[in-house]
Amino acid sequence: MENMYFLRGSPHPLSNLHTVCRHPAKHCHLNRGFFLAGLAIFSKENSSKDLEFTLSASSIQFLSHYGFDYNKFLKDGIPYMNEVQEKILRQRLLAGTWKVCSTSNADRDVLKKAIDEVTSWIAVAKEEDTMILQDLNGDHVLEVQLVLRQALENVWTEPLGDKKVMVKKVSPEHRQLLENSSYDHCQKKLILLSARGFTNLFQILVKANKPLVGHNMFMDLMHLHDKFYRPLPESYEEFKRNIHNLFPVIIDTKTVTKSVQKKCLFPRVSSLLEVYAVLCSSNLNPKGPPCPVIALASGCSRYAEKKSPHEAGYDAFLCGSVLLMSAHLLLCRSTDDAVEADPSFSQYLTVLAEHVNKVNFIRGGVSSINFSGEDVPCRHPPALIVHVQGWPGLTERQIYQEFKARCRFDVRRLSKNQFILLSSQYKHVRLVLRDYRHHPHLQVSVYRHWRHSPSVNCLLQISGIVALWSVLAFALGGTSSC
Repeated sequence: MENMYFLRGSPHPLSNLHTVCRHPAKHCHLNRGFFLAGLAIFSKENSSKDLEFTLSASSIQFLSHYGFDYNKFLKDGIPYMNEVQEKILRQRLLAGTWKVCSTSNADRDVLKKAIDEVTSWIAVAKEEDTMILQDLNGDHVLEVQLVLRQALENVWTEPLGDKKVMVKKVSPEHRQLLENSSYDHCQKKLILLSARGFTNLFQILVKANKPLVGHNMFMDLMHLHDKFYRPLPESYEEFKRNIHNLFPVIIDTKTVTKSVQKKCLFPRVSSLLEVYAVLCSSNLNPKGPPCPVIALASGCSRYAEKKSPHEAGYDAFLCGSVLLMSAHLLLCRSTDDAVEADPSFSQYLTVLAEHVNKVNFIRGGVSSINFSGEDVPCRHPPALIVHVQGWPGLTERQIYQEFKARCRFDVRRLSKNQFILLSSQYKHVRLVLRDYRHHPHLQVSVYRHWRHSPSVNCLLQISGIVALWSVLAFALGGTSSC
């Protein structure tokens, strides 16, 4: 399967499809979906605005449990930018107004120390003399050169390895010649290439026009669009269209395995690792040919002995394996004829065709988003509304904890004393409606948009006021005319 790219994300429940296009593009929420295939990407000083990060405790614990290195992420994370950010940076580079925006005290100290050393040295140095700045990290090597060149017109700089910069005293005329040469390591195109970081790889994937495979990959697609392409649009249809133009063939193994669960005696498991374990251990295809042997690449033999969930290579291996094994099961179930001992990959693609471009969606009006056509509505349990009486200051988390003992719901505040509950199972809805029928503080009923929506209630109130004034005006007008 060398002609496919594999991407791993994790589920993130959303209450409706419109939320797709209202994900906060200016904030980076540190959650399990943000780290594409276990890769630590971190936008650094590529714009004039500071990015804001929100960290949830559960996500920190989750990533820490699987060995995520926060220091490496913040210190050595791979930069990225979308087309809008790149356009702004390109304009500033061409105009000569781009400046290094080091914000940490440590960065400012490094730059100040370098400037002090060079300004003290250059006052007594002769033309063509050189000095070496040492102990600089990858970011500082570029920043120090840009700052020195901007501050002093008679210096030239060149990087020496990863941590050193050579500074040379030159005439302004010689400096201009060097800047226009192809040997300048601070050329604008090289600065732009460095600032784009992971976006360079993203653009290579798009140009390759290969199928993109992931597991429960909806949030990954949102991040791909927002972080490396363009800010998320307001229009849901535009979001779908953009993703389809970027990746014409998408296969979500979550959608594929849901089909396998319906056609085979397959236990209800959710995570990629759980699905892989079931496919490897269960005898789901006793009469058919055995599943193709999946060989590990050189240097990855440890994956056969030790589980490494949420590590880039391991998750890609799991995702590809689940796709191949699921396709094998579907092929064996798709025909009454005996399947040949060694099915071709094109046969697997044939049985996967119905799942192409259908990405799993949680708690929505559809079970999957169709990126190449119309979404097919599905029937979900009705939403519930909780009216709170005599329990002031109740929060969403307290409501969640209240119902957690019986079943799982997503909770969203509707108004000061009202909350919406969303579940994926009818039995949970029936259970809560039954058990809370006579609760002293929580009145639970089925949500009706025309009855419970704040916007509808506001509209009805305004209509009522207008109607009342119309009646009064008519009555008073009729009285005065008499």
